[in-house]
Amino acid sequence: MLLSRALRLSQSAIPNPPAAIAFVGAGGKTTALFQLARELAPAVVATTTHLGAWQASLADRHFILTEPNATIESRLAPGVTLVTGPLEGDRFGSLTESILSWLRAGCQRRDIPLLIEADGARQRPLKAPADHEPVIPDFVEAVVVVAGLSGLGKPLTEEFVHRPEIFAKLSGLAIGDKITPEAVVRVLTHSSGGLKNIPAGARRVALLNQADTPLLQGQGKYLAELLLAAYDSVVVNSFESSQVGKLEIPNLTACKPANIFAVYEPVAGIILAAGGSSRFGQPKQLLEWRGKPFVRHAAEAALAAGLSPVIVVTGANAEAVESAIHDLTIHHSPLTIHHNPNWQSGQSSSIRAGLSALPPPSLRDTSPISGVRNGGGREGVGAAIFLLADQPQVTATILRALAERHSLDLCPVVAPQVHGQRANPVLFDRVTFPDLMSLSGDVGGRAVFSKFPVTYLPWHDESLLVDVDVPEDFKKLE
Repeated sequence: MLLSRALRLSQSAIPNPPAAIAFVGAGGKTTALFQLARELAPAVVATTTHLGAWQASLADRHFILTEPNATIESRLAPGVTLVTGPLEGDRFGSLTESILSWLRAGCQRRDIPLLIEADGARQRPLKAPADHEPVIPDFVEAVVVVAGLSGLGKPLTEEFVHRPEIFAKLSGLAIGDKITPEAVVRVLTHSSGGLKNIPAGARRVALLNQADTPLLQGQGKYLAELLLAAYDSVVVNSFESSQVGKLEIPNLTACKPANIFAVYEPVAGIILAAGGSSRFGQPKQLLEWRGKPFVRHAAEAALAAGLSPVIVVTGANAEAVESAIHDLTIHHSPLTIHHNPNWQSGQSSSIRAGLSALPPPSLRDTSPISGVRNGGGREGVGAAIFLLADQPQVTATILRALAERHSLDLCPVVAPQVHGQRANPVLFDRVTFPDLMSLSGDVGGRAVFSKFPVTYLPWHDESLLVDVDVPEDFKKLE
């Protein structure tokens, strides 16, 4: 998988991707920035800090600007163009605010993405920002916060951490202490740490680099689960040639897939519980199975799997269905109920209602201490799993497995396969949402299968093939 797809910064990963992207942090930031530039080329790379002179060779051309230059604007393509301030010793200086704004406008006119390195890290795997950094322009639409997993387990010293004193203050560790995953999370989610100076509303991505071993990949997954409270997504990857403490970097003149191990994003659960159950003769959502109504089984499985948000779409018998799960909405904030007044027009109306009920885009406010967001938006949901209210036998295990399979390559559709047959529930990546929103009539998500390839997850649970449509099905389930 290309890095641009993993970061959701390409047309193949998301419509209208961000065109101004800043990189901050440590542990392979410059490598990631130029890798992304190669994938998005033509692209422009700039800096609001200093850039090592040796790094200029990673671009196809390099311009030093002290004032706007219309001639240079016409030469921003093809390939990767680097634009910096004058050489200062062994480093190129930053661009002034006015030149950066002019460059941004030029890139917009030519529809060229602008990538900005916004701080330095002295080749360390981890860092904490000083008072004067990072310098992220307000026009930036996405910020990639990079951290090197090779720093885990190492002592908190200058050898492994840039500005260890500040890192210690933010993490709660003392100088010399072993760096723990929890300490890294505290720094990355702190408003004076990884989230510092990120513009309101900008997409936030944590890039956990240097996952060179299965152990580090596992630790990356653990960190991701904690970081998703403050980030839109977390990518765990490795650049093979990236070496901490050495001025070595991969040859990025040719675009090769990055070693992306997983992309973790919030996955929503949408429970379709609006049907009139005409074939069964009574509301299926309220049938008792193992002491609980069908709809409650589905809701509890979605919550246990960590799906968020969980939307229950009601229609027929709405009051009784909502009553069956009302206490869950009180005790579990991710779960909400959305009534579909047009439920009689078919399942597609409930699919549209469920997607529409996802929280709308909003500014991401952060608390002054932890950086945890209040709000969020549809951009932060990477996929949605649609559950049917007449399948109470679906477990949290299969839901987690679908989300885990999706994280490996962001496949558009993931479905269980039992004995060669497609089963429910089915996961849909966010790239399918516009097509799902255009459905009409009594059709389900499979109507978009002809456009998006389906990835099948082998599963050995025959109960997933049981849909309770008539009383005989219920007896079979029991």
